[in-house]
Amino acid sequence: MQPIDERAHTIIRDMREEDREAVIGILTSSDPWKRLGFTASDWLRIFAPLPAGRDTFILDVDGTVLGIAIVRRKFLFGDYLELLGIAPSATGRGLGSSLLSHIESLTFARAQNLFACVSDFNDAARAFYRKQGYKEIGPMPNFLIPGYAEILLRKTAGPARN
Repeated sequence: MQPIDERAHTIIRDMREEDREAVIGILTSSDPWKRLGFTASDWLRIFAPLPAGRDTFILDVDGTVLGIAIVRRKFLFGDYLELLGIAPSATGRGLGSSLLSHIESLTFARAQNLFACVSDFNDAARAFYRKQGYKEIGPMPNFLIPGYAEILLRKTAGPARN
């Protein structure tokens, strides 16, 4: 567990089974997931059992789950951030930046690249990642839903080989 803010008792820890309901609540109430058509039953299939072969982190503030991140290691000479979500009631407080910073510190300790995707219509997420130093690599049209693209993002500490 990594404390973020001692005053608020904020920690980042591994996800546990008892976090599943809170995580599904966050994701079913959040865009872009609502717009992409993900439902509680979709999320239940993803989180029951907990994702295997991935690092799954929870951002916990005073005992309340307010964020989720899933990382797949060993993706294109780096890691891939499969999902980053913050409860809609908790956005704008720097929690997403804190959770992403935690992921980056783990990734860049072992690899040179961290990748993510963002929906082309999700202007807020695109601005968030740009502010964090991510570059848009390119679109993947019709990847999740027809008519829209997922944009591959990359933050790098340098080439995979020096």
